[in-house]
Amino acid sequence: MQPHSVLLTDLYQLTMAQAYFCSQMRGTAVFELFVRRLPPQRRFLIASGLQQLIEYLEALQFAPEDLDFLAGTKLFKQEFLDYLGRVRFTGSVNAMAEGTPFFENEPIVQVSAPILEAQLIESRLINLVHFQTLIASKAIRCVIAARAKRLADFGMRRAHGAEAALLAARAAYLAGFDSTATVEAGRRFGVPLTGTMAHSFIEAHDREADALRTFITALGQRTSVLIDTYDSERAAHRLAALCRELSAADGRGWVGGVRIDSGDLAAQASAVRQILDAEGRDDIEIVLSGGLDEHKIKALLDRPTPVDAFGVGTSLDVSEDVPALDIAYKLEEYDGRPRRKRSPGKKTWPGAKQVFRGYDSAGMVTRDYIALSNEALAGVPLLEPVFRQGKRIGLLPTLEDSRRACRQKVAELPLELLDLEECAEPFDVRVSAGLQALVEDMDREGD
Repeated sequence: MQPHSVLLTDLYQLTMAQAYFCSQMRGTAVFELFVRRLPPQRRFLIASGLQQLIEYLEALQFAPEDLDFLAGTKLFKQEFLDYLGRVRFTGSVNAMAEGTPFFENEPIVQVSAPILEAQLIESRLINLVHFQTLIASKAIRCVIAARAKRLADFGMRRAHGAEAALLAARAAYLAGFDSTATVEAGRRFGVPLTGTMAHSFIEAHDREADALRTFITALGQRTSVLIDTYDSERAAHRLAALCRELSAADGRGWVGGVRIDSGDLAAQASAVRQILDAEGRDDIEIVLSGGLDEHKIKALLDRPTPVDAFGVGTSLDVSEDVPALDIAYKLEEYDGRPRRKRSPGKKTWPGAKQVFRGYDSAGMVTRDYIALSNEALAGVPLLEPVFRQGKRIGLLPTLEDSRRACRQKVAELPLELLDLEECAEPFDVRVSAGLQALVEDMDREGD
């Protein structure tokens, strides 16, 4: 897998680039990435994926083998291919910091570059930012539902490919998940790892008690085990007896948690909690998994259910209820002049823009304004410079920093935005007078 291959793009980006080259269109273009409409299941979204976007822009380069392949398609002129061999990204990028909540029509990434370069990066830019934003926006709903209970990403096996599994683990951690079962995400991004065992391990042994003993002693340190392969309550009794035996030998607490993955999770968790407590094992935590999403987590905690952590898999890593966002990367200015798409249902707000976020005296978000970048409105500007003249500006926040910032920024949102039900009324996002006036002028003039 070559995650930053320059050929990981749509063909029309290259055919347009050739047309720009042949017509000598070299003016500066401003493109902006935004979500046209929030799905009803989302009251806000979480910006994510900026780190991978910056890495892509830094690595942008056509290798000889890339150019050989393009030459073989017979679609491109040799002088254009020679030019592509020298192309690097030389533009500038403003973006919302990762972990920032945002709303419809708000630009989250703004690219200013020679039009050929700005066009060329479109497909991969959307691909990188869309996916992690999608997953982080699903993950934050699980975080809200879990009410400070720990959350683990268990979704790798049903993610749509290797890169999706890795980036889903990263995006979920940024949004507030505590760990992942995906080992490579631990190595690559430093996400804490978690895991127990599979039912196959229990079934491979003639006796469940032998399987538990083998696993616990083989690991040699405090671990978690699966107890619902046959009967959770019976397994809890067996585990308590094994813990007494092992602890008597060296005084260690060998088991930190049990995982229940099927059936009536609330009923099983309550029964197992009673058994473990009666056996003097109130130090063993209960982890629940198996087809969970934010609504099921909320329902479990509403009962209430004795649980310390949740494992969330498929519904997270494929964002099951909202598998895609209506995200777009559109030209807003070229060669110093604002540009506007007028297609029905897909009209754009022209010009290079800024988003200003207003707060009340208690530090809670009140409204957002979408304005032209040269307007000075009250509030905090959300688009920040991250790339200038083809070079990264300083260091981006670490994943841990972005995770903490996300927690703080979500805590500043009005309570109604934290409701998990479908939203009838969108958040108050207003358009500045200057931007409205520009639209009216452009519409009067036509194309």
